[in-house]
Amino acid sequence: MTHSPPTTAYPATRLRRTRSTRWSRDMVRETSLSPANLIWPLFVTEGEGVEEPIASLPGVSRWSVDGIVERAKEAAEAGIACIALFPNTQPERRSQDGAEALNPDNLMCRAIRAIKAELGDRIGVLTDVALDPYTAHGQDGLVDEEGYVLNDATVKVLVGQALNQAAAGADIIAPSDMMDGRIGEIRAALEAHGHHNVQIMSYAAKYASAFYGPFRDAVGSSGLLKGDKKSYQMDPANGDEALREVAMDIAEGADSVMVKPGLPYLDIAARVKQTFGLPTYAYMVSGEYAMIEAMAAAGAGDRDAVVLESLLAFRRAGCSGILTYHALHAARLLAKG
Repeated sequence: MTHSPPTTAYPATRLRRTRSTRWSRDMVRETSLSPANLIWPLFVTEGEGVEEPIASLPGVSRWSVDGIVERAKEAAEAGIACIALFPNTQPERRSQDGAEALNPDNLMCRAIRAIKAELGDRIGVLTDVALDPYTAHGQDGLVDEEGYVLNDATVKVLVGQALNQAAAGADIIAPSDMMDGRIGEIRAALEAHGHHNVQIMSYAAKYASAFYGPFRDAVGSSGLLKGDKKSYQMDPANGDEALREVAMDIAEGADSVMVKPGLPYLDIAARVKQTFGLPTYAYMVSGEYAMIEAMAAAGAGDRDAVVLESLLAFRRAGCSGILTYHALHAARLLAKG
């Protein structure tokens, strides 16, 4: 929507008038932020009663399934709409073909079942569909002898992974692999197996970013990755291409789409929302989180204010929601008013 410039000039028009008091600022505020706009990414690991702090993500830990259930309860109580699960798969369960992704009793499926048994529909569960937590080489798919990630062969495994998670009770399937055609194949399989109400949130515009380092530490793939992911994740220089990616995923059956990373790609999020009008999400990734925490630790800024301002920027850009490691903290700040 475009607006005509004011027809009156100073002093008849004083833009500071509506900023002069808090009640007036609140009344004319264009953008809102609530806990329901937040999705909290959580890392699950093996064991019982386990909490493993992640050095590169201060304040973030891996939790065993019982701990993940407790975090899900905290999220629900804080008004957070959804949590996102990512597994730290044991090295001995990783393989060249990522077969553990298809195990109905794998770490992810056990966590899904435990959360749903305890909380039911009080909170949504979003699950990552990609093979990097399960492969011995750290790539998001199957690779050939030269290390190139194979598209169509990978998609077949991703379909099985999505069905495995849906059967365990996942509410939202979120393919993060960036293989061509995977949304259509997953949607067809979900329909064929009766999972009509399982949503797909596509990582539609996922960039080959330098901001993912701490996440790879968290899921245990950073030391495994050989080469890079530039043959399937997007070039940070490209914007128009993102719209083509989003259009393809919508046509194939995505219910919502995601842009990743977040703050450096707000222009992409805004363009996606303005072009398609579909629920649009952004992932405020691990590197973004770590920068805010480092800034706060250095005494260079007010952590709480920076967190809320950053999240509000996503909403202003048109995002329906934000995946952020600050979700629980932000929800509690918002509750204070």
